[in-house]
This record gives sequence, C-alpha cells and structure tokens, in this order.
Amino acid sequence: MSAPAVLCFSHLRWNFVFQRPNHLMTRCARDHQVFFIEEPIHEAQGAELHVTTIGENLTRVVPDLPDGLTASQQTEEIARMLVELCAARNVRHAIHWYYTPMMLPLGERLPCDLVVYDCMDELSNFLHAPKELTQRESELMRRADVMFTGGMALYDAKRHQHPNVHGIPSSVDAAFFAKARAPQDEPGDQASIARPRLGYCGVIDERMDLGLLEALARARPAYQLVMLGPIVKIDPDSLPKLPNVHYLGGKKYEQLPAYLAGWDVALMPFALNDATRFISPTKTPEYLAAGRRVVSTAIRDVVEPYERHGLVRIGRTTDEFIAQVDAALADGGEHDHARDAFLAKSSWDDTWSRMQRLMREAAEQRRSPAVAHATSHGTIPERGVHV
Repeated sequence: MSAPAVLCFSHLRWNFVFQRPNHLMTRCARDHQVFFIEEPIHEAQGAELHVTTIGENLTRVVPDLPDGLTASQQTEEIARMLVELCAARNVRHAIHWYYTPMMLPLGERLPCDLVVYDCMDELSNFLHAPKELTQRESELMRRADVMFTGGMALYDAKRHQHPNVHGIPSSVDAAFFAKARAPQDEPGDQASIARPRLGYCGVIDERMDLGLLEALARARPAYQLVMLGPIVKIDPDSLPKLPNVHYLGGKKYEQLPAYLAGWDVALMPFALNDATRFISPTKTPEYLAAGRRVVSTAIRDVVEPYERHGLVRIGRTTDEFIAQVDAALADGGEHDHARDAFLAKSSWDDTWSRMQRLMREAAEQRRSPAVAHATSHGTIPERGVHV
C-alpha cells in the first residue's frame, strides 16, 4: 500500500512566517501527499476551496466561505468540501496532523489511519484564544495516537495529559542560515541603517516586551534596532516610535540570511507572560547558525539549554538585558566552535526522522488488538511516557 496522505490542519497560514509547520510538512512531502489545510477566509459569494500546489506532493487548501454563517455551518461546509476533495484526489488512507484543536471537527468524516497532535504552543494562553479551545484540546488529546510538543517547557506541562507524548524542540537548517556568515550585498531597506545593528525577526505581537525595546533604544541611542516581521494582534501605534527603531515589515524566508548578515547582535526581547510561558523560539538556533551573538530574556526553553551551554546571553531585568547587549557587541565570538557543535545535533531532517519513527510505533500500537479493543470501548491503553 502506498503511503497515506497527510491532512495537516493548521491555524498558521503557509505564507505567514516560515516556521515549524512549514519545515516539517516540507519534509513530510518527501514521502507523503500533504494537504495543508488552513482556517477559512471570507471572500467568496458561495463556499469553495482554493487548492494550490506549493511544492512536490504539497498542496495548500484554503476554505473560502460567505459571511454570515454560524460556527457550526462553517464547520459543516468545510467538512463537506474536504470530503469531496479527498474523494477527488483518491485519498483513502490518511494521517490527521493537527496544529490547532479548533479544527478537530473537520476530520470526523475523512479517512483516518493515525491522529497526530503537534502542540507547538499553549494556544489557550494567546490573545483572543477561542473559549472552546481547552475543551477541544482535551478531546484531541483523547483521540491522538501520538503527541509532540514544540519545546521541553511545554512537554513538562503536557507530559501527564497524554500516554504517548514526546518533547520535540524545533530545529534548524544550519546550512541555510550559515549563508549569513559570508560577505554579501545588503538588502536595500537595511543598507542605509547605521551600525551597530541589533536585529529581531519574527512575529511582533503580544509576546514582545515593548517596554524593554523602548528602554533599550532610549538607553543606547547609537544602537539601531532592526525589526523584521508582521505586526499582529496588537495596535501598531503601541510600538516604540524612536529614530533608532526600524520596522522593515515581513520578509520571505529566503531573504533572512541576507538581513541577518548585517546584524551585530540578534535579539529575543520577549515579555515574560502567559503567552510566552511555554514558547520555544525557532529563531534561537537560526540566529546561532547565522553566526550572530544572541541576547534574550529569560524564556525557559532558551535558558535551557542555550544559556547553560554558553551560547546565548540572558538579561533577566531591563538593565541586565542592556548590559548583555553591550557585552555581546564587545564579544569576539569565542564560542563559535561550541555553537556549531551544538547545532550539528539539531537538524530538521533528524527531527523529522525521529517523528516518523514515533509515528510508525504509534501506528503499530493502533493496529494491535489491545489498542483496537480499548479504542472501541472509548479508552486509551497505558503506553508509557517517552521523551
């Protein structure tokens, strides 16, 4: 039998920021037909699916619904169209891969051989989280054959909530970001910005410590803060507006090494709040692979393992953060060898291989008589917790 299709249900759009779902589904498509199913947009007069090929074996699926439908009507329309899509594409066997529990009802009428929950964030702590999310997540964890978490802090929070959960921190394409170490032409919108440059790339939202950014910019007016990424869920007027803070907007993934090449220090100025309690920033190893010195606030999955290995400087207060930026600028980069040795153990290819192995084991357990009997009686057998 050919490999089952993968129906990936995501709250993040493929073209938003290239991050964990993009890296994993790109690799998944080497062996499976992948359908990346996004949340609906509302542009059409009637219900339709926008189905676009974005790579070999990789298809983006965007439901387009008319305004005015209730939540249950939206679910019914999308589910109906997905059933038709699977029939048209001859999808008879499928792995359901969820990034958001809110899309769980969409898979109920679709072929399903395995359920995977890749929990990359504690979404219930995010701004404007749906009130049904916690209940939906409980149901998804009950149904999931295997669960992954995007970092170890999140793993510790979830490890007793599912019998087959694994901490799988995000990885890095080290060779891609290493391009930033080579001399190259500056992107036009960054070339005119003076040095030294302190850079950030990623989503700018409620997880950002705007007070810290402003304090840094005011305390060191000669330092130029370069902010790359879309501004979402917060009022743009709330951002620090100072001559040495430069918002250059979102950039394509392919452009990032050229921008990082022109930074003297890379920043992770995250607030310490509910939204960041369990985050495991993908940009940590990306910054390091680019050869940048890194300063972060005390995000748990940055402190361990990156601070412990001497790869990232941590500022636990505003004054300490500014002092760590000063120290990073004065640093001659003596940790380069340790950095590269650490990153060699953290590739997306290796991460995907590990996840494939765990999925195969979960599929074998699902097919076993004990699992089939327990599932038919609405229970999940104890399978132990693995890391």
